[in-house]
Amino acid sequence: MSPPVTRSRLSSRPAAKAASAKRGSHSKSLAAPKTRDADRSRAAILDAATDAFAELGLAGARVDEIARRAGVNKALLYHYFGNKEALFVAVLEATYARIRGAESALDLERFEPAEAMTKLVDFTWGYFQEHPEFIHLVNSENLHRARHLAQSERLHEMHHPLVERIREILGRGVASGVFRMGVDPVQLYITIASLGYFYLSNAHTLGVVFSRNLLSAQSRGARRRHIQEVVAGYLRPEIDHA
Repeated sequence: MSPPVTRSRLSSRPAAKAASAKRGSHSKSLAAPKTRDADRSRAAILDAATDAFAELGLAGARVDEIARRAGVNKALLYHYFGNKEALFVAVLEATYARIRGAESALDLERFEPAEAMTKLVDFTWGYFQEHPEFIHLVNSENLHRARHLAQSERLHEMHHPLVERIREILGRGVASGVFRMGVDPVQLYITIASLGYFYLSNAHTLGVVFSRNLLSAQSRGARRRHIQEVVAGYLRPEIDHA
């Protein structure tokens, strides 16, 4: 026969449940700050590494200095990223993710083809000016023949939507008669990017060669208009491109 259930046994059960719930709640409250701290630490390391690699290149940037700038110890940097080259890959991925994300936010599909292409041209030119670290990091990676980007598993998935977005704009432009047929979206984007990238990455040497201040507001405005006209002229259907 089972022993009688006493008042003390009954009252202990809710207390035990409450204590268990409290412990679970306490564990969750501990886990959340740890996750936030980890995210903050990773973000701080990436920001510091972006500045260091852009300023000094892969070879010149030191892990000790990156950790110091990030306000973390070196062991934590290795814990999150493994080594300096893996950190450089992460910086490159984050750098490309930012520009691709900003392009996506333009919502170019809402605009007529010619206006959409002008917005892409203006955005690309403006982004390179506002983010010189992008140019410095890509220059650095080109010195290494893109062997770090080749390790990225995210790179293709980030760039595929850009190509398809340009293809869609071109298709609408052809259908409405404002763009010529047969334009390769990859070639077109390389042209748009290079017209701004080369100018800005070589502005100091070109300025000396041609005795011009290529970084003045007037010169940069003229360059923007030039890029617009070059791209619009290439896409215009009445031009003989044979």
